[in-house]
Amino acid sequence: MPLDFTNYNKGTKLEIPENLDFNIELEPTRMNGKFYVINDATEEVLGIVGNNYNTLASHKPMLTTVWDTMCEELTEDDLEGANIKFRSARNNAFAMMDITLPNVTSYINTDKHETKMFQRFVALHGVDGMCSNQVFHGLIDDFCTNGMVTGEHDHIRRKNTTNFTLAEFQRELRQSRNAFDESVGRIQKMADTSTVGVDVKALLEKVIKSDRKAEKMYNLYNSETTTRGRNVFSLMSAFTNYSTYADDRNGFNLRNTGNDTNVVSMFAREHEVSKWMTAPEFKELMVA
Repeated sequence: MPLDFTNYNKGTKLEIPENLDFNIELEPTRMNGKFYVINDATEEVLGIVGNNYNTLASHKPMLTTVWDTMCEELTEDDLEGANIKFRSARNNAFAMMDITLPNVTSYINTDKHETKMFQRFVALHGVDGMCSNQVFHGLIDDFCTNGMVTGEHDHIRRKNTTNFTLAEFQRELRQSRNAFDESVGRIQKMADTSTVGVDVKALLEKVIKSDRKAEKMYNLYNSETTTRGRNVFSLMSAFTNYSTYADDRNGFNLRNTGNDTNVVSMFAREHEVSKWMTAPEFKELMVA
């Protein structure tokens, strides 16, 4: 997944890619109470929504609000050189804005390796009624650019069913540095927790519940240990590798459905990883 980002600083005006910078119109379908969602720039039909769909808005206002609010709530140092990249899916009906803050960092150390963690924000927006508009925060690993959404799986799942609200986002931004530091602390504990003597393969079979996927994940974990050592951090890194790449580098290729949904599928993997990392079997590894 290429890092084709643009650098921003506090107060820089957000530039939306041309393919995502369009307005939305509704046209009635032949079915009562159903409407086509139309891209007014291309006149393409992006989806069908019901007459109770009341969140119709183009990508630009929501994504611009996210960035402008970050500029209001975070410091100039925090936002200096912010890396912003955009992804789209479903014929541009789905937009993802991925922001990494290179100045908000911390280090994770193992007995073999040191890597830098950056703070990360991900904003999702859909115009076809198939996406809950939300902002998540997490980390990205500088060593291999693996990204992860942090937090308890149940919290993330609840959050993903609730539309974006400015007040809630402002509250999360004020707490985001503490949340970042807490996440780094949890990951450092993983780095300090040995998996020597742990039947990692059996654990993966219980957590993932797919023998084939567990076998590939076990191979990926062993690959991570050559750099990071035999510890829980290597296992987490195997998980985040899976949620970041989908090609021959890790063997977890996505099926080509022809439906322009790769970006959505990869973000779904991040939630899948969060679920694995809050499974009882994984948590037991961290019990001192």
